[in-house]
Amino acid sequence: MEFRVLGTVAVATEDGAFLPLGPAKRRSLLAMLLLQPNTAVPVERLIEALWDEEPPQHARTVLQGHVSRLRALLAEHGAEAYGIELVTQGPAYVLRLPETLVDAHRFEELVSLARGQRGPGDAVLMLREALALWQGPALTGTVTSPPLQAASHTLEELRLASVEALAEAYGELGEHGRAAAVLRTEAVAHPLREPLSAALMLALSRSGRQSDALEWFHRTRRLLADELGVDPGPALAEAYAAILRAGTPAAAPADAPHPAPSEPEPPLPIPELLPRRPRGFTGRQAELAALGRATAGQYGAIALVTGGAGVGKTALAVHWAHERRADFPDGRLFVDLCGYSDTPARHVTVVLREFLLALGVPAQRVPETEAGMGALYRSLTADRRMLVVLDNARDSEQVRPLLPGGDHCVTLVTSRDRLGGLVASDAARPVRLDELPAADCTALLGAVLGADRVAAEPEAASRLAALCDGLPLALRVTAARLAARPQGTLAALAAELADEQHRLGLLRVEDTGVAAALRLTVQQLPEQARRMFRSLGLHTGSELDRYTAAALAGCTPDQAAAALEHLAAAHLVVESGPHGAAPRARSDSYTLHDLVRLYARALAPEADPDGLARLLDHYLHTGLIATATAEPGSRPCFAPPPGARRPAAVREFEDRQAALAWFEAERATLRGAVAAAVDAGLHDRAWRLVLLQWPLIVWRVRDGWVPLLEQALESAELEQELDAQSRTRALLGWVLQEEGRYDEALAQLEKAPDLARRAGDVTSEAVARINLALILTQYGETDRAGDLLGHALTLAGRARDHSTEMLAHQHLARHFLTAGAHHQALQHALRGLELGPSPEAIPRRVLLRTSYGEALAGLGRTDEARLQLTEAADEADSHGYEEGAAAARARLAALPPA
Repeated sequence: MEFRVLGTVAVATEDGAFLPLGPAKRRSLLAMLLLQPNTAVPVERLIEALWDEEPPQHARTVLQGHVSRLRALLAEHGAEAYGIELVTQGPAYVLRLPETLVDAHRFEELVSLARGQRGPGDAVLMLREALALWQGPALTGTVTSPPLQAASHTLEELRLASVEALAEAYGELGEHGRAAAVLRTEAVAHPLREPLSAALMLALSRSGRQSDALEWFHRTRRLLADELGVDPGPALAEAYAAILRAGTPAAAPADAPHPAPSEPEPPLPIPELLPRRPRGFTGRQAELAALGRATAGQYGAIALVTGGAGVGKTALAVHWAHERRADFPDGRLFVDLCGYSDTPARHVTVVLREFLLALGVPAQRVPETEAGMGALYRSLTADRRMLVVLDNARDSEQVRPLLPGGDHCVTLVTSRDRLGGLVASDAARPVRLDELPAADCTALLGAVLGADRVAAEPEAASRLAALCDGLPLALRVTAARLAARPQGTLAALAAELADEQHRLGLLRVEDTGVAAALRLTVQQLPEQARRMFRSLGLHTGSELDRYTAAALAGCTPDQAAAALEHLAAAHLVVESGPHGAAPRARSDSYTLHDLVRLYARALAPEADPDGLARLLDHYLHTGLIATATAEPGSRPCFAPPPGARRPAAVREFEDRQAALAWFEAERATLRGAVAAAVDAGLHDRAWRLVLLQWPLIVWRVRDGWVPLLEQALESAELEQELDAQSRTRALLGWVLQEEGRYDEALAQLEKAPDLARRAGDVTSEAVARINLALILTQYGETDRAGDLLGHALTLAGRARDHSTEMLAHQHLARHFLTAGAHHQALQHALRGLELGPSPEAIPRRVLLRTSYGEALAGLGRTDEARLQLTEAADEADSHGYEEGAAAARARLAALPPA
């Protein structure tokens, strides 16, 4: 167990998961106790920290509640085994724990040890390790109260002092470019901190960038004058003077002795460890340009290529290295660090030894210790223009000892992980590698198979690219299969790959394949993240949020979010929200590409066998909340089935638009959930998962709902649910009618009222009668249709269901308009509008107002009609109700000119 305050206040477990700490006040309580571990912190001091304003009278009670819940959380996760205990000590609380479990303590300990080191090389290693502990501003997520702000400021001052010490140690090693890179980031963030700017100026000057150093001085001088109205202090002034002196060397005296000519040193060998140029490399122009930018204009530049398994990181790095050979006249080093491999990761000392031998160090002169090897390696690369490619890195710790010492060296790192620590501590510049665009996929296939063969089947080539998810590894395996079948067609292989059951097996040739690459990624994950990945194989869609993931894995949303973050860092899922196409539909959305999803599905039997039931119940409960938000005046369309489990947490929706956006975003996933429920024999879930989508069905009635509703009806009949059969037939019949399939609609709608009556559901019977009336109108049976609508209105009134009453008035108004009875139509439209003043009843309000306008027009009140129809169209437009807007404008256009 590990406690973090250097960033977001958090508690991490051994498997990399984070405990759900809850609200900011509980994080603030924990932070105050961690800042003084094993020390009694008075209640008054804690109350002062938990409220940024005057605390309420019951503050002590609130504090006791947070202490109790924090104590229970720690106990639940086995804190006692680590020697952790939260105890009451008089009017104070003490968090007893080994201080090494707190990142701030380890940070201060490493900084203290660095000060005592004789050699700057060791100091650099310790300071970098210390700074890598920082994950963001200290005490993030806590209350902005004076005690916590003061503590955060103190920690930040310690961090900045450590950055300055790290730069100083780099300077002692002669690595002035690296010192400047470290200082520049902080100087930009703290432009008025004069010692920081002075140190940056000296580092820039000593690395040969005198003009940049002087420019930074003038920039800081102007900022001080503009912001504070003061001149530069002693530190800046002395640094400026030193730079000017260094730039004007004194002439040597005329009588000074001249050194005797020395023997020229033998030239150093130029190492060339790069693999051969990758064959058939295509596309990636944007990424190659991004690599060029990441390595340009920065001394000791580090470019970090990240992406998922099989996306082509190594090929990109090696291709770029070959293309830029002229930029590195002193050689190119390359190593596969085996971070994601069946073979053990390469040890730092083994790699350093290989590099030193390549740099011309005799084997007998290679130091024995890692520190000695590192110091010699940095010394040999200090004055050279070299490229170092560190391929397939597991983490930042594996990379740091292998960074060269030269200001003119460039390091290119590839990893399946984001390596955020390397970005934070060493100013690495990330270049993300995604899937290949379709045109580049086709070009890659053509490079292997021949352009003519691919050009002969362009559609099949595009289909293959899509089935391979744009992954170069998958495309190369596909091309290898086709190359082994000269008579085979691209279309035939595409047909084989379309079978999801066999796709991963087909994307494997000998020891190379997509599944093998993904396995190596998954096995490096913490246990909780591995468990989450296996659970994702049960998911019925390609996108999910933390609530869905929590249902699949049987954990809390906070735990699911932590696991998903690990998967995103390993590029197994892709963050796609909340800035997606429907931003209000999801809280924090992630996408699984098809091949990753299929691999997770292959692992699904290892997951929790109850995972599918939890997923279905999650969608049932979330759908009920979405329906209640979209249509608050309507009653719930069903109760959860017996045995259904309520999720640990269910998301809520801001308003009607957010709820409908969720239905729209989850439509394909819900369709998959229905199919999965049917396959598993869970028909009680299947029909419910269809019916809960009725607000979207009403909104998008002509969107091809018939097959899904037919499946719902079949499941309801298998469950012998009469009310469900009635509701489904009524809804299915209405959809069929809207599609112009009147005979099929009538067959469904004739049966619905009696099913509802037998089930004893008055509202369902009213809705069924309304839908039957609508289809009978198409057959000219207007009298019977009117009777049905009148009976439906009576039933809805008896049930006190205002939503269904409003629906009945809506259709009665239309019924009387068709009959030319404009007074009756006017009355029903007005009574319906009185029932639905809320914005949630928009579709019915629009249609009622349209009918009202038509009735006014029929009575000769044209100006009033024009006003009502205009307002109906505007209201529909403002809520995205396209069909309602079109209908209102059509009626408006039919009015005589004003």
